[in-house]
Amino acid sequence: MGLRSRTLEITVISGENVRIMEDAYVVVRAESLNCCTTRSAKDDGSNFLSWNQKFLLDMPMHARSITFEVQCSKFKSFRPLGVARIAASDFLGDADVPENQLQELSYGLRDWEGKRNGVIHFTVRVVPPPPPTEEKWVKPSVKAVVTRKGCGDGMKVGDNNKEVVVGVPFWWN
Repeated sequence: MGLRSRTLEITVISGENVRIMEDAYVVVRAESLNCCTTRSAKDDGSNFLSWNQKFLLDMPMHARSITFEVQCSKFKSFRPLGVARIAASDFLGDADVPENQLQELSYGLRDWEGKRNGVIHFTVRVVPPPPPTEEKWVKPSVKAVVTRKGCGDGMKVGDNNKEVVVGVPFWWN
């Protein structure tokens, strides 16, 4: 069974020099419908927004990038204030940095017209997959003798010689 996705631990730290009018929040997605959203942050006049919020985001194996969108609470149905699309190769598969090591990154944001609109700071690391579970096989305490009868395999179990049919339906894949 192959992996269909990997889990990323992403912390959206802050944004700076983002031109906003109201509270701003960040939407993070990895080429899928699933996304994570930060709480709103206010600009205190210093052109610095602080979210400092951690997420676990499933990134499909086919995904080549993750996207950070800074959006304004006032204009939810309109265009994002700033977008940064980060190539997965920037934080995956680097020979110098193991995937599960935390990396702090900063990327420029672009508005809908392609103009620069601040910088977003975040950390990312790949969460290691859980160790495979060990399946424990229970040794049967009674002897089983397999005999062929009809369409299934008959099995005589125990001293009573009761038959149990073991088989797989023909429509089974």
